[in-house]
Amino acid sequence: MSIRQQTEEIERKTLHPRACLSAKTRGRERTEKEGEIRTAFQRDRDRVIHSKAFRRLKHKTQVFLAPKGDHYRTRLTHVLEVSQIARTIARALRLNEDLTEAVALAHDLGHTPFGHAGEAVLREIHPGGFEHYEQSLRVVDFLENDGRGLNLTFEVRDGIIKHSKGKGNILPKTEDEMAATLEGQVVRVSDTIAYLNHDLDDALRAQVFRKSDIPADVLKTLGDNYSSRIDCMVKDMIYQTMKKGVGPEGLLHMSDEVLAAMYRLRDFLYERVYESSVTKAEFVKAKKILSDLYVYYMDHIDEVFKDIPVEKKKPNPHRVVCDFIAGMTDSFALMSYEKLFLPAQWMVY
Repeated sequence: MSIRQQTEEIERKTLHPRACLSAKTRGRERTEKEGEIRTAFQRDRDRVIHSKAFRRLKHKTQVFLAPKGDHYRTRLTHVLEVSQIARTIARALRLNEDLTEAVALAHDLGHTPFGHAGEAVLREIHPGGFEHYEQSLRVVDFLENDGRGLNLTFEVRDGIIKHSKGKGNILPKTEDEMAATLEGQVVRVSDTIAYLNHDLDDALRAQVFRKSDIPADVLKTLGDNYSSRIDCMVKDMIYQTMKKGVGPEGLLHMSDEVLAAMYRLRDFLYERVYESSVTKAEFVKAKKILSDLYVYYMDHIDEVFKDIPVEKKKPNPHRVVCDFIAGMTDSFALMSYEKLFLPAQWMVY
């Protein structure tokens, strides 16, 4: 028996009956020989971590555009925090921690530079629209490995496409929202737990508002500091799911009180951070940069993308440009804009 098979046997004996077993994966689009050491989901996690798209997340905006402070979150630290929270929940509920981690680390690979401002401009200008979760799937299916993709399992891909909720339900209620696995559902909620807390923390650091501005009922229910709020939300999901059980519909649970406080906190962050006049002013600048770059690349597609064969560019040049811009880091977008649209400083010798 190989080490992988030993791990799969441990999963079979110890995980929850509704957990997704590595040995029971629905498989990959392209069949591969199983590994000697790692399970299918462990291999998926490692492929994500070693991808170029994952490394670029360190220079992509979470909320505050191209922050100079060392302690503001980036898209990379966001996915790491989501992973930590999701793994804690998964372990407590005896779900597959490797699958949970793989989904958590991969869920934002398709995010644009400048956070949701970048997503908004690509949604407006790209003829096919744009959603970061769809782009994340495109990254792992096609863009990585020179067009070969990462060939991830169905379960990880499903978790990626089902993680996003915007202003929608935190706990999925319909089949369209619900990941096929409980592990994917855990990541969806963990994503919300993470950003509600770290975006609040960053906004306080940036002095966008004061702690006294946060709704008192939110602090009373969830806690008055960063760690206590995460602790409250995580424990609530764990204990409520244990108490109510995972029924035939395969749903996770939270208490009405904690869930209501999370919605209240999300509304507060939308009002005071995500859609505030200060943030919108910076988003306008970001949209200007990406819009100008998009138009320029469309007008110079043969010059800029000369390494891409004509037969791949010609059918859908918008897709080529959209993929390129979506993959940019904040710093690369700013550097590209400066190079293309701002006059160079005269050198004195």
